[in-house]
Amino acid sequence: MKTRTIGKSDLKVFPIGLGAMGMSEFYGKTDEKQSIKTLHKALDIGVNFIDTADVYGIGDNEELLRKAYSDRWNDLVLATKFGYVRNKENPEGRQRNGSPEYVKSACEASLKRLGREVIDLYYLHRVDPNTPIEETVEAMAELVKEGKVRYIGLSEVSGDTLKRANEVHPITAVQTEYSIWSRDVEKTTMSVIEELGISLVPYSPLGRGILTGKIGDTSALSKNDYRHTVPRFQKENFESNKRLLSRIEQLADTKKITPAQLSLAWLLNKGENIIPIPGTKHEKYLIENAKAVDVELTQDEMQHLDDTYISVAGKRYNDMGMKFTNL
Repeated sequence: MKTRTIGKSDLKVFPIGLGAMGMSEFYGKTDEKQSIKTLHKALDIGVNFIDTADVYGIGDNEELLRKAYSDRWNDLVLATKFGYVRNKENPEGRQRNGSPEYVKSACEASLKRLGREVIDLYYLHRVDPNTPIEETVEAMAELVKEGKVRYIGLSEVSGDTLKRANEVHPITAVQTEYSIWSRDVEKTTMSVIEELGISLVPYSPLGRGILTGKIGDTSALSKNDYRHTVPRFQKENFESNKRLLSRIEQLADTKKITPAQLSLAWLLNKGENIIPIPGTKHEKYLIENAKAVDVELTQDEMQHLDDTYISVAGKRYNDMGMKFTNL
């Protein structure tokens, strides 16, 4: 079984993980029974790096993992996140909180929902502009000393913020959006990630689904699908981005693989420290994604895919979403 090590930790995982977010909200209708089957299948085929957050389903996603894994926790590496605050009374509201007091209360709440005594990898989901990163990380480091967290990570951070955080306590992983059509991290944080020996964990490595080649028209998405708010899925941008996809599909056809497998292989070839976490609710796509570890790409093929990025239309988040990043 192929594995990659997360940062400088002792956490060894399959090179491709599983993002559980969409099992609880954001991407249309949810199905708990189907999601649990997919979560079980992940471990059965060796996909043992599972990603969640307290904000997904406003706690429901962590509880879903408890239902699926209560007797299998030892078979996986669990990552969850805090600091991006919502509540069920006002689910559309968004706040950031990295205060030391909140760090500890959020961790306790996640442990309770998960039914666990320790979190393998605990991320700050979004940097709190009102709390110095040093104070947040110091509180996270206390959780490590107390044995409630094994390793800590950050999400959507600039290189400068990452350096400051790492001086307080070693950062094991950085999570950010990264794919053939979202490459901001290469300019903002990648050099620091590599310099410090940190793993990069790309979320939305399949471009929120567009890189799978299975979204022909956004009208097919359910009304409550989050992607309706994403600029790259707005009508004119989306039509332009479908032309971008054709370059990927042509190469995938030549190699007799799927566009999703090609997109994931591109990421894996970007560095041994990269561990993407594509999300899916379905066993079929989980298995398809996992097979990307066997795809080999030449330098010319990598360059072909690199060049695709030039023509991406639209921002990766709306204005509020971009405001919440630290890039």
